[in-house]
Amino acid sequence: MDANTGAPGSHAATAGVSKFTRLRRLLARPELAFLMEAHSGLSAKIVEEAGFEGIWASGLSMSASLGVRDNNELSWTQVLDMLEYMSDASSLPILVDGDTGYGNFNNFRRFVGKLCARGIAGVCIEDKIFPKTNSFLGENQPLADIEEFCGKIKAGKDTQSHPDFQVVARVEALIAGRGVDEALKRAHAYADAGADAIVIHSKKSSADEILDFCRQWENRVPVVLIPTKYYRTPTERLREAGASMIIWANHNLRSSIKAMRETCATLREQETLLEVESDVAPLGDVFSLAGAQELEEAEKRYLAASSPTRAVILAATRGEGLGDLTAEQPKCMLPVRGKSLLGRQVDALKRHGVEDISVVVGYRGDAVDVAGISKIDNPDYQTTGEARSLALGLGPDAADTIVSYGDILYRPFFLALMEDREEDIVLLVDPRAEETRSGRDAVACSVPFSDDPGIEGDAPRLTGFVAGGGDGEWVGLLRASAAGAARLQETLRGMDESGELDAADLGRVLTVMAKKGETIGVVYVRGFWRNVNDLMDLAQARDAV
Repeated sequence: MDANTGAPGSHAATAGVSKFTRLRRLLARPELAFLMEAHSGLSAKIVEEAGFEGIWASGLSMSASLGVRDNNELSWTQVLDMLEYMSDASSLPILVDGDTGYGNFNNFRRFVGKLCARGIAGVCIEDKIFPKTNSFLGENQPLADIEEFCGKIKAGKDTQSHPDFQVVARVEALIAGRGVDEALKRAHAYADAGADAIVIHSKKSSADEILDFCRQWENRVPVVLIPTKYYRTPTERLREAGASMIIWANHNLRSSIKAMRETCATLREQETLLEVESDVAPLGDVFSLAGAQELEEAEKRYLAASSPTRAVILAATRGEGLGDLTAEQPKCMLPVRGKSLLGRQVDALKRHGVEDISVVVGYRGDAVDVAGISKIDNPDYQTTGEARSLALGLGPDAADTIVSYGDILYRPFFLALMEDREEDIVLLVDPRAEETRSGRDAVACSVPFSDDPGIEGDAPRLTGFVAGGGDGEWVGLLRASAAGAARLQETLRGMDESGELDAADLGRVLTVMAKKGETIGVVYVRGFWRNVNDLMDLAQARDAV
């Protein structure tokens, strides 16, 4: 819904409203609300990023994330520390799983006071004996005395420092096998004691007893459901039964366990990052979730500013070898499994944190249509080469720049590989056997590639582009620091003044620089890229994705 309508969950509806009030409204509103589990500052940010309106701070997940059991082995002060990180990381209201309240009424009221001080919007406590046992373990778990538990609820309500702090009572009668009548008896007593909502919990795979409870409860206070075990029940049935809120209770933790196991198994077996790097979140994503962008903005205000990273993609040619496929569009726009070559490059660059992306166009520049780019026209693309396009793309300003051919397909981790070298200009070179190379950009390097990991020596550097043979093929990607970009511009200007720029390709430009003493670093990569010049290349690129 439009954020300006004031609809539940919209920015207009929540602006200036406390987390306490927002949780109370979620429980009270007629529309079904959903809370998503989080157990750390990072997972709290991801929950908010996904669009949820509130967070369930799961006791099971917080305990498991620290490698301990869900049996109050995590102290309430440790829980508070974790909640503080979560609250700082997210603007969402948090309902914390308070187990049994960490003791008697006195322990619980101290806990409530600390929660309110940290802006935690509510707490859910269950009517079992301290120390608790997870509801899904064992049978016939002992329940707390009703009067004693009601006293605990009253103590929490009397202690809360914000009027909208929510104390939610979790009824475990169904878990203990005591039936719906006992569950209703307890729920009514807890509502009488001041509970703001009731969680009715079950570990059966069928929701029948949950639905029976809801029918008889008649929504005296809001009912919260946790369908971990009866997940096959359609959410619409739970909505029709009168549920006010549903909690997805532990699925972030469980999904992270699966992902970490798969990554560990792959690395243990293959002993290389090449197969996992493109399947895990990029480092830029980690930095973004941790707030690195805010720090960068602060550094611009408080420290000397630095030029932002940019990219220049050279995509002016048609691609004659592709025949009719490029009759109406340049080859950079050819689709590879549903997304153009250029679109895939832009995705990789943005994933790497590059937002300023210029594309030098020529042939059918009007057909180059990818979000997030600016186009620079090379009107003389038919009579000039890559060097002229690069000169147009770099413009007068020197900045940390990635330069790429527009007709290559590569794995996103290639961009990070160029950051590990100190040279102002760095190339990626594939050292595969000569017969597998396209022959377009053969290079000679100061140090050849070696399969022997025990051989260490000087880092390889470019000595020049060659007509054939050499030590490998440039894949069409380079990175230049601001200083390196400035020297590239200087070289291009010199070649323009001497009349050789228009006929030059990038190999010629880089060879001129290397011969004049420029130190150009080389990083060897084997495979994981394609350059698309003809129909066979295009077919192989599609197979490689």
